[in-house]
Amino acid sequence: MTRGHIVIEDVVKVYDPQGAAVMAVDHCTLAIEPGEICMIVGPSGCGKTTLLNAVAGFHEITSGRIIMDGEVLCSPEKPRSTPGPDRIVVFQNGALFPWKTNLDNVIFGPVMQGKLARKEAIDKGRAMLADAGLSGVEHNYPGEVSSGMRRRVEIVRALMNDPKALLLDEPYRALDSLTKSVMHEALLEIYYKNKVTIFFITHDLEEAIFLGHRVAIMTTRPCKPKKILNVDIPHPRDYSALTSKRFRELIEETNDAVHEEAWKAFQAGEKEG
Repeated sequence: MTRGHIVIEDVVKVYDPQGAAVMAVDHCTLAIEPGEICMIVGPSGCGKTTLLNAVAGFHEITSGRIIMDGEVLCSPEKPRSTPGPDRIVVFQNGALFPWKTNLDNVIFGPVMQGKLARKEAIDKGRAMLADAGLSGVEHNYPGEVSSGMRRRVEIVRALMNDPKALLLDEPYRALDSLTKSVMHEALLEIYYKNKVTIFFITHDLEEAIFLGHRVAIMTTRPCKPKKILNVDIPHPRDYSALTSKRFRELIEETNDAVHEEAWKAFQAGEKEG
């Protein structure tokens, strides 16, 4: 792949610089390769979502640059990037229209933007829902299917726009562990068919190592990479990887760094309280 190359270059984000001056991101540098699943792990409130929102164009940055495929998205001259269909966000709490069927949710974006005629969008939407294991629920409403199915519908809806990158902000946080395990394999199946760049935020180290090509472990606020782990378990993967010796070694290799930052975040919270 040659598209979806994201470079986060010495990015700083300070909230309320004229007042409280809370630094959320501290000189963060990270390069995400085209077609890579890059997992971002860190404690609650460390600044992970702030970083994702800067890539998406929802937040301004204070300094540094974010570049995608050679185009500067934001910099000191243009603190906020312009949101666009090249970077689609899937949020924690979901954003499907409850009054539209799953198929109508999936085709809404490209039809409204004039990218696809409705008939063409329906054909593409049906095919992508089928690829995601969702045949037979096209005419159901989101409230009529399981939470795991709704998550898959959202990812299909994002991919209908043919984005360069998917930005996933803890999309499986609210799911139970059994549903989450199925969703991990479903996401990989969708990824293998589409090979889009994925920037995925999580608190779950096992989730990060199972899904990712690389895992960036972030410091407690202000956010910057503490350790970058290359996950050398071959793709394609299935859940048998979780019981492999190498998987457990990678967990052990990174557990200390994650625990240390979680403890720092806990202590900071105790002090703030």
